[in-house]
Amino acid sequence: MHPQAAAFVASYPSDLGVDPATLDLDAIQRMRAQDGFALQRGPKPRIFSVRDEVAEQVPIRIYRADAEQDARPVVVYFHGGGWVFGSVKRNDALGRDLALRTGAVVVSVDYRLAPEHPFPAAADDAWSVVRDIFARPAFYQGNGSVAVVGDSAGGNLAAVAAWQARDAGLQLAHQVLIYPVTDVAMETASYRDYATGFGLDAAEMAWFARQYAAGADPDDPRLSPLRLKDFAGLPPATVVTAECDVLRDEGEMYGARLAEAGVPVEVRRFEGAVHSFYALPGFFDQAAQAREYVAARLQEAL
Repeated sequence: MHPQAAAFVASYPSDLGVDPATLDLDAIQRMRAQDGFALQRGPKPRIFSVRDEVAEQVPIRIYRADAEQDARPVVVYFHGGGWVFGSVKRNDALGRDLALRTGAVVVSVDYRLAPEHPFPAAADDAWSVVRDIFARPAFYQGNGSVAVVGDSAGGNLAAVAAWQARDAGLQLAHQVLIYPVTDVAMETASYRDYATGFGLDAAEMAWFARQYAAGADPDDPRLSPLRLKDFAGLPPATVVTAECDVLRDEGEMYGARLAEAGVPVEVRRFEGAVHSFYALPGFFDQAAQAREYVAARLQEAL
């Protein structure tokens, strides 16, 4: 592990910090109201415009870095949190940062959370927002160029929205998948090698998947986009993985499937990194490196 990752997991060896079996809905809701990492999510820079809106009944927050009124590309961001935690508010610093780095209009999505809203609620909300951005570009001050970005469970939603857009005849300019969940089978080598003590435990990831998709067909590509039968024609992609992460292999397998189908894709593994590093620049220097890399890839694509 990177020294900063080793220091992090020494203090926070697991993602939830408690036995998932002890978490009922009341406990989940109490945890949502807290954010022990608020200071480590980075500063909230002043930008020209931050406004809360609704897209097809889904709450969103729209960021624009400068006062120029010209139409811009739109980047749709889906936060992580295992489909159970996370919010636009909690990820406000990241939304502002993404708008500043890319110059695009950033739309952060407050999709519904499990277990109150199980699969496919989050995927449906993600697709609703992407569809609305294509349907109402003027509302977003968009120029028709649209990309999706997501980390962890949000990477899952971004990947799913990307193939749904393709199937609907809507051409995304790019998809950025940051240590995404692409398969709920959890049978890869990285699940064995990093099962405990590296931040996101394998047992915790299984608990997250049960909250979201208990009883769902694991072959459904809205849940496991790696099970998609046809990757041809998907938008160009950037896949970011962390070396010491249970989700590493499935993210890299997804990148390989895209490449096999002729989709332009770049996969970058951050050596020694652990899950969630991208969201916590206060802990990890690699977060800034990854954000610069993602922004450069988006600017090139958009």
